[in-house]
Amino acid sequence: MAKTKSRTEFRCKGSNVGRVNPYLDDFSAELAESGYTRLSIYAYEFAVVHFDEWLQRQGLGVEDIDEAAIRRFATHRCHCSHGRRRRKSRRYIKRVMRFVEYLAGRRVVKEPPPEPAKQTIPYLADYREWLSRHRGLTEQSILRYEGNARRFVLRLGGDASRYGAPGIRQLVADEARRSSTGTARSFSNSARSFLRFLASRGHCRPGLDQAVPTIPQWRLSSIPQYLSPQDIDRVIASCNLQTSVGVRDRAVLLLLVRLGLRAGDIVGLRINDIDWRAATLRVAGKGRRETRLPMPQDVGDALLDYLKRARAPVALDRVFLRVPAPFRPFKTSACVSDIVCHALRRAGIENPPSKGANLLRHSAATSMLRGGATLDAVSAVLRHRSPDMTGYYAKVDLAMLLSVAQPWPEGTSC
Repeated sequence: MAKTKSRTEFRCKGSNVGRVNPYLDDFSAELAESGYTRLSIYAYEFAVVHFDEWLQRQGLGVEDIDEAAIRRFATHRCHCSHGRRRRKSRRYIKRVMRFVEYLAGRRVVKEPPPEPAKQTIPYLADYREWLSRHRGLTEQSILRYEGNARRFVLRLGGDASRYGAPGIRQLVADEARRSSTGTARSFSNSARSFLRFLASRGHCRPGLDQAVPTIPQWRLSSIPQYLSPQDIDRVIASCNLQTSVGVRDRAVLLLLVRLGLRAGDIVGLRINDIDWRAATLRVAGKGRRETRLPMPQDVGDALLDYLKRARAPVALDRVFLRVPAPFRPFKTSACVSDIVCHALRRAGIENPPSKGANLLRHSAATSMLRGGATLDAVSAVLRHRSPDMTGYYAKVDLAMLLSVAQPWPEGTSC
């Protein structure tokens, strides 16, 4: 059996750890307690050792570390023995920043070097509060509206009193030309909302929201994109239950397939939302409307398996967390769509109709209709506000369509 490398050899063979030596062992132990793998700890140690050598070359001590020192290290032309000739990546510098934050926690340095201040955009703080208090949007929706408003202000300027209809129309038209239809519609909706907010606060002339052009898209004109029951089974079976990632992904996929949850529902799901005694799940969808959904047996088993075997033992109330350290909740809905995309690839499903979380939501609705569920029942599970949204799935209910189809008239001359 090969001899295990010693800690010193693993850290950096031949390196001369100087000023940071009294702190590096405890820092590495803290990373290990947080769940970082051996390889990740090595990457942190390598960056810290490099930083230490640079400090020695500059004649600086640990107490001299400040924002300017971090910036100089990030941009210096490296001739260090364990350095990098190429430009240091942002992740590489963040590892050093994490070590400096650790030193600040032990009061070795006065305070962690602050990150560069972001450009302050007028009105955004008040707009964010307005969306939350008066419009009742979820956090994910607020982030999307806020991002579009930021682009709006950066393009038209920070003085809303000078906004005019021609500039607004030109901005939306430019966005529509370089974006997909869905992205362009999202931007135009955000622009109308932002202009209404500005008008309500007296920052711009009222009525400018009427200058935002409408992005044409026929409502519910497309066919629902879904997978067959056989493909759904392959997607769920593709998860490797011998790994933490596989156990977590299977629980996510079953929630999407069995209950038709949105990706945002998965991101926002909390431990207290699960009622094990009543076998129900509390979800707050669009408009923050809370709903209790029955939890099928296989979904409950998958969630329990994930919480017992795969979820990191950290004091966070979100159900689903990242598997690699640092353990934290999913940041956006895109994380859930990535899980679906990887599962489709593992299952060998070529050319799926789409690759996001909505594909499984549509598949759940289609399966319920074809299994005999009524439109009202499907609407209750999917939490639709309008029955028209649920009627969208009737396009793929062939049994129902055949029952109402009329014979083609014969004998009609052209």
